[in-house]
Amino acid sequence: MTLKRQLFIASVLMLLIPWAGMTFVLELDTALRDQARQQLSLQARRLAEQAGDALLGAPVIGSDTPILYASDTLAPLTLDGYLGDWPGFQEDGADTHASLWQPTNDPTLRWRAARDGRWLYLLIHRQQPPTFYQPDRPTAPHDELALRLDPPATRVDASADARRWRLRPLGFGRLYGHQGGDTGQPGPPDYRVEGVWQVAAGGWQLELRMPAPAPYSRLDLRLITDEGDRAPAGAGRLLFGPDAPLQRALARQLAPGQRARVVEPSGWVVADAGGPVAAASPEFDQLSPGQILEQTTLNALRWLVRRVQPTPRPLAGDDRRLAIDTLPDPGLVRHTDDSRWLLARAPVDGDRTLVLEQSIDQLLTVSGTTLGSVIARSLLITLTLTLALLGYASWLSWRITRLQRLINDTVDDDGRITGTLPPARGRDELAQLQDQFGQMVQRLGGYHDYLEAFSRRLSHELKTPVAVIRSSLENLQHITGDDASRPYLERAASATERLRRILNGMSEAARLEQSFDQAERETFDLARVVSEATAAYQSLDDRHRLAYQGPATGATLLGSPEHLVQLLDKLVDNARDFTPEGGRIEVALTDAPAGWQLSVFNEGSRLPGPASASIFDPFVSHRAGGGEGHLGQGLLIVRLIAAYHGGEVDAVNEPGGVRFRVTFPNEADTPGGDHRNRPSPEN
Repeated sequence: MTLKRQLFIASVLMLLIPWAGMTFVLELDTALRDQARQQLSLQARRLAEQAGDALLGAPVIGSDTPILYASDTLAPLTLDGYLGDWPGFQEDGADTHASLWQPTNDPTLRWRAARDGRWLYLLIHRQQPPTFYQPDRPTAPHDELALRLDPPATRVDASADARRWRLRPLGFGRLYGHQGGDTGQPGPPDYRVEGVWQVAAGGWQLELRMPAPAPYSRLDLRLITDEGDRAPAGAGRLLFGPDAPLQRALARQLAPGQRARVVEPSGWVVADAGGPVAAASPEFDQLSPGQILEQTTLNALRWLVRRVQPTPRPLAGDDRRLAIDTLPDPGLVRHTDDSRWLLARAPVDGDRTLVLEQSIDQLLTVSGTTLGSVIARSLLITLTLTLALLGYASWLSWRITRLQRLINDTVDDDGRITGTLPPARGRDELAQLQDQFGQMVQRLGGYHDYLEAFSRRLSHELKTPVAVIRSSLENLQHITGDDASRPYLERAASATERLRRILNGMSEAARLEQSFDQAERETFDLARVVSEATAAYQSLDDRHRLAYQGPATGATLLGSPEHLVQLLDKLVDNARDFTPEGGRIEVALTDAPAGWQLSVFNEGSRLPGPASASIFDPFVSHRAGGGEGHLGQGLLIVRLIAAYHGGEVDAVNEPGGVRFRVTFPNEADTPGGDHRNRPSPEN
């Protein structure tokens, strides 16, 4: 396993830190939910006692009591005959509280109510065209509304008499109520009862304002049709709405994210206090990268917590009425807006119920904001460390690879020292290792230079003794006529001649190396050189058939033409030695994909399979009986010259003979001909 991969695995293990944090958040969410459920139950019982004391003496509203629910408004409504500023109405025209329209006994008539603490507002809609009152024809049929307000049943004082008003429109626009009963002519106007009559879809609409009556009063609405009938519309409806003092008292006891509702047996909400606290979200452009990461982590935690939480039960109803019969057991519930709450309930005196809820999002915000910040920062630190470790591993791997490349550049394929390592710049272990390698390469290079110099000196020093021995043996053969000693003298002379050839081959290889240093590269036509040299060989050899196959010109090569002729001499001489008399020797030059390929084919001989790869090594020869002193130096010289030109040599058996091939790279691919990248003739 590479060092980079090991460091990557070690950095990945650091991801256990944010994983442990998320696991802790999930466990904390379960613990907080259980603890919050217990605390909600205790708090619900306390609030139920407080609500019971506040509602002491208030009538209990059963399911059979007709109700006109008056929603609270945050600001006084504008009398214009339209629904635009009523609770639940949105700018897009959607009426989210459409269920608050109360039907009447007249199927064409409906109404709704609202209040702001000082005024009571009524909105009455009828889906039939209006018939207006005509003062000059008072007895003509016309539309007319009659209102009756009865005081609460608990009031017994003299001012508890019912109040009545009549509304008779002369046309669309503003009008006032007139005091009077259900029959007869209306009385004087009451300017506190004011309204606006407007045309509406399919009929007309009346928005009315009147002083807010006492709680639990009864309001009766009658429509006097254009036929003169008195059709009861909303007879005897209990005017009911949220209890503002109770709501304020409950709100003081609630923590952020809690909501308490007191519900009548019929499901109507007496009090609704609290609710989720929406945290102010900063603009995205104002967030720093760290805050963006924290918000993303917190959102991911909320999603994960929702995934592992038990399935919540739906809570039926709206903001003003709950289905008390289908109210789920205490636990996790889901509202229609998909928000999730913990629910607890407690009975209130008078068969009422207090429903207390705690927002799950609020709990997660309290616990998850800090933890989300910790996890986000730990994740950021982990990612930073991971990138730092990967960067360090890449840098370390680059240094090791560079050191390996430097070492490879100092030694060629044959083990020759071709250069030195540069001194290291750092002081760490890798720098020390590079220095150690540099010292080792210097010592090996010095030893290699000593061996090369020793071989040259040895070759030079042995030539004189060998020459003396050879001349002495020749003289001895002439002096003595003893037939018995003649074979021994011939064997000694043959060995001396072989030793002389060895020394000459070593000297020739050494001179060749020195000539590489002095040779100047030039661009020449390889085809022309090969074709002319082959023609010369043919003119000097009448025992073999030599021929050239290839282009006459156009084979450009960068190098030394003298050395190329020497290479071709060695190949042709080698082919002559193995070709029978009258045999064919073919010199060919072809344009191969890798570059120009020079080959020499000779008939008659074949290479032994296992030894064919070593024939270009020094002192290797496959001639029978040693070939009269041939020591394989010729093919070694071929290999040296090919390496000087950046080429490669090989030999293959073909039908009828052997082909020796030298492949020269294209001129653009020639590596510069560093003659140091070649095998040593003394190996």
